[in-house]
Amino acid sequence: MIVRDRPRVHELLFALRGSIVPLIAPGVLVLMVFAAAMVWLHDNLALFPSIDGIGFTVFGIALSLFLGFRNNAAYDRWWEARRLWGGLLADMRSFAREVDIFVQDAALRERLLEGALAFLHLHRTNLRGIENDATARALGGALADAAHPPAAALDVLASEIAQARRADIVDGFGAMTLSQRIASMSLQQTGCERIAATPLPYVYSLLIYRTAYLYCLLLPIALIGPAGWMTPVFVGIVGYVFLGLAEVSEELSHPFGTTQNALPLDAICRSAEISIAPHLGRTPPEPLAAVDYYLS
Repeated sequence: MIVRDRPRVHELLFALRGSIVPLIAPGVLVLMVFAAAMVWLHDNLALFPSIDGIGFTVFGIALSLFLGFRNNAAYDRWWEARRLWGGLLADMRSFAREVDIFVQDAALRERLLEGALAFLHLHRTNLRGIENDATARALGGALADAAHPPAAALDVLASEIAQARRADIVDGFGAMTLSQRIASMSLQQTGCERIAATPLPYVYSLLIYRTAYLYCLLLPIALIGPAGWMTPVFVGIVGYVFLGLAEVSEELSHPFGTTQNALPLDAICRSAEISIAPHLGRTPPEPLAAVDYYLS
């Protein structure tokens, strides 16, 4: 995720980190070159007639509305994913407090809290499709090779609590409270997996990009007469807006990835480590800092 203040005037033109420009620049450049070729053909061979632009205005409004709808749908996914991870962080902190209250055995407390941290990192790597993450493997051990690592980590936590209850190390109310917390963590986990496994329908992406390119490729016909050799510039601006919005919504619709606009899952996991460290009697690690405005 990009973390920076509102851009100043000079940064509006030159800020690339956090901008969508590097991704869409090739497509915009192709559109501008195509528009320039159409202007040259119009001036030298009179191949294209000058037509009224009202049809393109209606076309552009319809495309803008559809882009807005898709952008809202993508942002809803991104925001729901952030809320789910916020809930997970809250559950981790509550779990640590509840372990302190109900679990008197120091070794068991340490196993439960380290197991919770292992679950969080295994959940992160599972969502991002990372196979060999050093932190997740160090905390999870053999769980990292399970069929579903985060679910296996929660199963281990539940088993530890069940054994402690049978051994009368944890009373019935404490075991019920801890098991309910694990159920809440599982619910947040399942919500994240639902988002990750259910992308926006492919037809949305296909229709958006196909229509945006079609509009920008036909736009020079309406601009050649009144704009002349300024046509490539206007086409480039329109292409930047439409293709940029389409690319932003594409990134937002995949909130667990490693793109610039994805959620900072590493930083959230570090926040959990900072919160749980005092319960383990350890020095909290430093929060993750953004590198070149990017917080992973």
